[in-house]
Amino acid sequence: MSAPVLEVTDLVKHFPVQRGLLRRTVAHVKAVDGVSFTVAPGETLCLVGESGCGKSTVARLITRLVEPTGGSIRLGGTDITKLDDAAMVAHRRRVQMVFQDPYASLNPKLRAGDIVAEPLENYEAMGRAEREEAVAAVLKKVGLRAEMMRRFPFEFSGGQRQRLGIARALALRPDLIVADEPVSALDVSVQAQVLNLLVDLQEEFGLSYLFVSHDLGVVEHIGHRIAVMYLGRIVEIGSKDDIVSEPLHPYTKALISAAPIPDPRARREKLVIEGDVPSPLDPPPGCHFHTRCPFAVARCRSEAPALREVRPGWNVACHLVET
Repeated sequence: MSAPVLEVTDLVKHFPVQRGLLRRTVAHVKAVDGVSFTVAPGETLCLVGESGCGKSTVARLITRLVEPTGGSIRLGGTDITKLDDAAMVAHRRRVQMVFQDPYASLNPKLRAGDIVAEPLENYEAMGRAEREEAVAAVLKKVGLRAEMMRRFPFEFSGGQRQRLGIARALALRPDLIVADEPVSALDVSVQAQVLNLLVDLQEEFGLSYLFVSHDLGVVEHIGHRIAVMYLGRIVEIGSKDDIVSEPLHPYTKALISAAPIPDPRARREKLVIEGDVPSPLDPPPGCHFHTRCPFAVARCRSEAPALREVRPGWNVACHLVET
């Protein structure tokens, strides 16, 4: 079995809350609270959950756009959390990111060709003509014409801008692309085009994806495995087919039951969870989900369930799930 491209172990990120004239730290926002998972070569792991669960923070931690509080992030076997800025430069080419907003993530003052060429200028010893040829080739791979290199971001449609962001991420042929809600800002028809493009690129270049999304319909289309997050923790992780067809954690069941079904004649049993998501400033003791779980027992309120394997390749953090 191939070694994982990405291996995340007990990842933690607590943001300090500072108040007063002296800016003293009075509390911490526990955005990510002990997350572990791996991504295999050529695999798409989808990280799903409600807004505010910490999934986008995980994406930024893996790319070292945000510094972790604890835990390890192994990229190709190297723990990048222990690298200083100079040593990290060599590893940045191995992991690239596609952002949610295809306009805000692009420099409006640069032409499309310069945006895609920027990583090549930083990492590849190329002449100008060779670099332009490489940029044109990358643009073609994502469905953009070479003459579009002269355009500015505002001259592209939303879908074309996201293709441009993908081209920038693809330019260095990374091992891993972290895609943070890459289609949520696009029309549905354009979403399908961009998702199909990501699948095609993965097959051609053997890319691995960490795909962050709240849309289970999107996840079903692109994912191989799914990791479900709730309030900074992963509560279930397994193959896409298993989790979609037979979710085990109550929170996952609620997410699946709320997802729309393409067939209007089909029916799905609804599991409604009540109440609001607790504040990550003061998460509940024990299982973080117990305040909203209709099946919670006394043990759930005092003891945090470990993420354990209940079936081969299928891990769940719930006291009520039998192994």
